[in-house]
Amino acid sequence: MKFSANLGFLWDDRPYPDRIRAARAAGFDAVELHWPYDDDPADVKAALDETGLPCLGLNTSRGDVDAGENGLSALPGREGDARAAIEQALDYAVAIDAANVHVMAGFAEGMEAEATFINNLQFACARAGGRGILIEPLNRYDAPGYFLKTATEAARIINAVGDDTVKLMFDCYHLQMMGGDLTHQLQDLMPIIGHVQFAAVPDRGTPDHGEVHYPYIFGLLDQLGWQTPLGAEYKDPRPTDETLDWLKTAREGRT
Repeated sequence: MKFSANLGFLWDDRPYPDRIRAARAAGFDAVELHWPYDDDPADVKAALDETGLPCLGLNTSRGDVDAGENGLSALPGREGDARAAIEQALDYAVAIDAANVHVMAGFAEGMEAEATFINNLQFACARAGGRGILIEPLNRYDAPGYFLKTATEAARIINAVGDDTVKLMFDCYHLQMMGGDLTHQLQDLMPIIGHVQFAAVPDRGTPDHGEVHYPYIFGLLDQLGWQTPLGAEYKDPRPTDETLDWLKTAREGRT
């Protein structure tokens, strides 16, 4: 099994180019970013080239974070801002050769919000240029009021968009918090999954504790033929280099 370091959380005490180098030194197979826009994409690309690590994706802008925004694409009346954020993310993805862009929905509800999200995703697909477009359900505890909460809702949105470019970001942490049954969800949704992330439940820490037995999940994904590196998106107050025992254990195939 291969693993990707989510550099939004890991080694977040340094610029993205240095996070990429740290991920390579730690033995990760890929990286993914959150919001790298303060870093020159040329510097990020140089670090990716230097390390040989592929970048699996990045997020669209959250919007006005100070005002409490967490994405724009399901907000009626904010289509201009949402599409500017999509184009910004795609331009950055092209510059660093990232595989996917995660289009963040934001805090919204109702049919108008759903129609807005679908339209903005169709806009993103039309401009993706061969890159993937991802959508991700966020759990109601960490992100109360976020438009997309469950994999079932995401599957409905993907079907409505009607373009194979858009896929589900299957975050085991968020989906376990929203009801679990990860085994059947992975089996049933595999055709529309574009990326998989993980962290311990319920504390979002390293994946070697908590209510999800990740050796089983990793083994299941292997049985299902999953080949893309799995995204380690966990939070830990310790320096990241002190949190990686789980990675050694997973590499050795131990439980």
